[in-house]
Amino acid sequence: MEQYLRRFELHLAVERNLSPRTVEAYMRDLQQFHDFLEEDEVVGADCLMNVDLLLLRQYLARLHKSCSRTSIARKLSAIKVFFRFLVREGVLSDSPADALSSPRQEQYLPRVLSAEQVGHLLDRSPPGKQHLLVLRDLALFELTYSCGLRVGELTSLDIGAVDLETHQVRVLGKGGKERILPIGRQACRALQNYLVERGQLGQHDALFLNQRGGRLTARSVQRNLKRRLLQLGLPADVTPHALRHSFATHLLDAGADLRVIQELLGHVSLSTTQKYTKVSFSHLTDVYDRCHPRSHKK
Repeated sequence: MEQYLRRFELHLAVERNLSPRTVEAYMRDLQQFHDFLEEDEVVGADCLMNVDLLLLRQYLARLHKSCSRTSIARKLSAIKVFFRFLVREGVLSDSPADALSSPRQEQYLPRVLSAEQVGHLLDRSPPGKQHLLVLRDLALFELTYSCGLRVGELTSLDIGAVDLETHQVRVLGKGGKERILPIGRQACRALQNYLVERGQLGQHDALFLNQRGGRLTARSVQRNLKRRLLQLGLPADVTPHALRHSFATHLLDAGADLRVIQELLGHVSLSTTQKYTKVSFSHLTDVYDRCHPRSHKK
């Protein structure tokens, strides 16, 4: 099976042009399935011909003991794509995974900050940091909220992708899809302050650097945000992705068209963007319950 996994990984990266993080997620889920097959003395990890619907259901039953439905659906999707690849390559005549249905997805609302909380995060500087690092963190959080960026899109930006004169940034999203986004006035000012303080800029240099001069990682962005939240007395469980959620929700609350938000976020499907309507309605309901004289919560 390992040789087919290597070929499949190449297929994802080259033919389908998926991002490194997406390819890594596929391969991690398939490695878990590979480990499960190794435990089966009858099938074995190298006998894909013996994988049938019953065995796949046994694997899903095991996953249900430790994984959420969202995780199970993702792992099942990876298996289905892998087996379809094997059919296309002529390794198998048909895919046993196609008969499986994905578990019903759990309904959840994305975590968002209020506009006041975002303002508190971006308008106040926490003490005890080097000036350059303060400017860097302010610039990256401003840019994340201003453009609704994924953290991977943020950390992969080069200096040449940002045009402060036209207030635009060129972002490479999922599947290598490029989109041009407007940058807000305050985010442009924060970026300008950071880049002037940093100096010695090359068009192909990383936009955001760590203390050692290397490209900032997604994990570092998460860690820096949590530290800043704690210093400012804001909810510490907020992630960089919550700034993206807040960006979309605040636009929707202000009357932005859903399809415009879809384009800004880089969503392929409008249904992905529609979850923000639930967040917005939830916010409206809370306000109504607090303010309407006949609907006060006791």
